[in-house]
Amino acid sequence: MRWLTNRILAFAYRNALFAIKSFFTFAEILFWPVIQIISIGIMGTFLELRPELLFFLLTGAIVGGVLQVTQLDVAYGFLYDVWSKSLKQTFMAPVKTYDYIAGSWAFGILRGSLSFGLLLVIARLAFNFQLPAWPIVALTLAGVFCSALLLGMLVQLFILLFGQRIDIIAWIAAVLMMLVCGIYYPVTYLPKILINVAAWLPLTYFLEYFRAGYGFPLTFAHPLLKGFSLSLLFMVIIFFLVQLAYERARKTGMILKLSE
Repeated sequence: MRWLTNRILAFAYRNALFAIKSFFTFAEILFWPVIQIISIGIMGTFLELRPELLFFLLTGAIVGGVLQVTQLDVAYGFLYDVWSKSLKQTFMAPVKTYDYIAGSWAFGILRGSLSFGLLLVIARLAFNFQLPAWPIVALTLAGVFCSALLLGMLVQLFILLFGQRIDIIAWIAAVLMMLVCGIYYPVTYLPKILINVAAWLPLTYFLEYFRAGYGFPLTFAHPLLKGFSLSLLFMVIIFFLVQLAYERARKTGMILKLSE
């Protein structure tokens, strides 16, 4: 197990080095969540929303910011190699795809936690935002990190299948998920077909669980059970698809194309 841990930590350390050397990328990842929470908070204040409704919006901004920061780290762990044309060199080493993914996710969790702390401080100082009980917060964050892993793996899957031209998905995937999961509104306000889609997305349940801590009613029963069950199911499915896509990319020469 030690060799497995060392390989995962090596990829986490590599992502940390990329983040340190690429200051503007690091700043950009934090910049948008901060702008988002400030603008949402000011809008809620201007509309003179009741505290619980303002908290509803701020929870969406905080969860969205953490999700985006964490999933981008998982995606960037792969994209850094694509952009630097070093993908084939990385996979020539005795590593597995799960080392690659787990290491990037570990650093993403660290940066997502820092982002959560920053957004929480801003929301608390500027808008008197209050958190529910810490067990609710911890379980919600764990669920958001799982959703970020799913999005990051999905980005890797699409790039292995379709090449670098589709790397824009790294930025739009989280936005589309948040749109369907009810980031700033209950999912009941969505069209029926999108409500059915939201019921299959783990983030929907983690948002509902978080907001239930403020007294908002649940649209779906047993949010934690459903959220973590769907997360586990999709992790297995998407990881299996990434493995298949990687083997296909090796045979078709896509790995070489992504390194040229």
